[in-house]
Amino acid sequence: MTTDRVMPPLQADERATLEGWLDFYRATLVARCEGLTDEQLRSAAVPPSPLTLLGLLQHAAEVERNWFCRVLLGEEVPPIYAVTGEPTGQDGGFDLADDATFASARATWEDEVARSRTAAAGRRLDETSPFLGAQVTLRWVYGHMTAEYARHAGHADLLRERIDGTTGA
Repeated sequence: MTTDRVMPPLQADERATLEGWLDFYRATLVARCEGLTDEQLRSAAVPPSPLTLLGLLQHAAEVERNWFCRVLLGEEVPPIYAVTGEPTGQDGGFDLADDATFASARATWEDEVARSRTAAAGRRLDETSPFLGAQVTLRWVYGHMTAEYARHAGHADLLRERIDGTTGA
């Protein structure tokens, strides 16, 4: 399955623009993983960094869960990926279990993205949720998530180029 990256709308309201950019970078991260074997997706960036494409995708699922379920909805949900010695929850997902595969990581990520979309669908951009003793808006969460994905898409670009020479726009 190939991921379609849709250009964010050039003339839209604020919500459509924010959602468009977030979806664009979500698709970018997954696209950088497509066409590689599970072994290639487990390839670390540059020693001593243990960063991998598969770890980035798992981390993206954790981040979706953290911001849209834990923060936005206030749900107490467990981490998806818990590997001994790794921080869990919002910062987790980077370490790989022996049986981790792209297919399973992608399915989990897709489920979390669907949950995120559902969580945000009925909320106004200026609606707030408790966060670190203050309040955070859905607008802020969208901005933060777009930055999170853009940053990791850049990491993914470098990883992918190192693995097979593929570069992308």
